[in-house]
Amino acid sequence: MRTIVVFAAVLLATTACGDTWGERAVTGGGIGAGTGAVIGAVTGMGPLTGAVIGGAVGAGAGAATTPRRY
Repeated sequence: MRTIVVFAAVLLATTACGDTWGERAVTGGGIGAGTGAVIGAVTGMGPLTGAVIGGAVGAGAGAATTPRRY
């Protein structure tokens, strides 16, 4: 469980890399895919399934948290 919490914290902390919507979606997706693959392998769901789910969640989180410049 501690491993999952650490990987989730890393995912959330590093999703903020990049300034544009696209940069943040790509970095978030990459980080999410890597984290999801590890979590999927540990939980028995499979690394591919974990990578797909983690990549989608990471890309969404990265794109959704793009800073707005007014």
